[in-house]
Amino acid sequence: MLMAVLLALFSLNPPAWAVDTNYQVGDGDVLKVTVYDNPDLDATVRVNSDGTIHFPLLGQVKVGGLSVAQVSDQLARKLADGYIVNPQVSVFVEEFRSKRAIIIGQVRTPGLYELSGPTSLLELVSKAGGLTPEAGDKATIKRKSGPGGDQEQLITVNLKDLLERGLATLDAPIMDGDNVFVAKAEVFYVTGEVGRPNSYRLEEGTTVIKAITMAGGFSPIASKSRVRIIRKVRGSEQILKNVSMDVPVLPEDVIVVPESFF
Repeated sequence: MLMAVLLALFSLNPPAWAVDTNYQVGDGDVLKVTVYDNPDLDATVRVNSDGTIHFPLLGQVKVGGLSVAQVSDQLARKLADGYIVNPQVSVFVEEFRSKRAIIIGQVRTPGLYELSGPTSLLELVSKAGGLTPEAGDKATIKRKSGPGGDQEQLITVNLKDLLERGLATLDAPIMDGDNVFVAKAEVFYVTGEVGRPNSYRLEEGTTVIKAITMAGGFSPIASKSRVRIIRKVRGSEQILKNVSMDVPVLPEDVIVVPESFF
């Protein structure tokens, strides 16, 4: 419900980057070209796999990798070369098909998705059917960068902050070739003399007393001074005995509340 509300707000108040004047045309994009005062030259063309379009009078024109503005300028220059005096050309991307991103992890339908124009992280999550109940608070975007795409950039987005604060500025734009991973929520376990022994979602700043409170609090026969934690450290189990109530809880911790001896 919260995501639906946020996506609705997003559609009403798109972030500044939503109008991308530097969008690069690529294979599969459909362009609507209008030549002012020359309706016979107006055309809707698809970019071929070799990055070209077929345009009236001009034939094959290379546009792959150019921005929309550069495509417009290029067509105008070519038309001005012996065809039309001072041509005014506008180009609009009618269908986006060349940009794709992968999203995996805790979304309902992971996979490869086409980016229909400028796309945000939440929009991509929505395309993938939304988050699963097991989704954690963080999404990681892996992006190729550098002149030859030989470098890797990692962008971490706190989904909890994004969803709860509802600020479009916290949303992240998704680029062509991005790989998005939504991690599973980290959990801990509470067992023994508590109201509701179970596994619980680990939130930032969770302490032993908060964990026990989440589990329904101590039972009447609980030994509050003998709480212990079973914790995995570098693959082996360690037992922390008689832990303080303000000890931070770590992922996969098992908090054991024993029975009191009378």
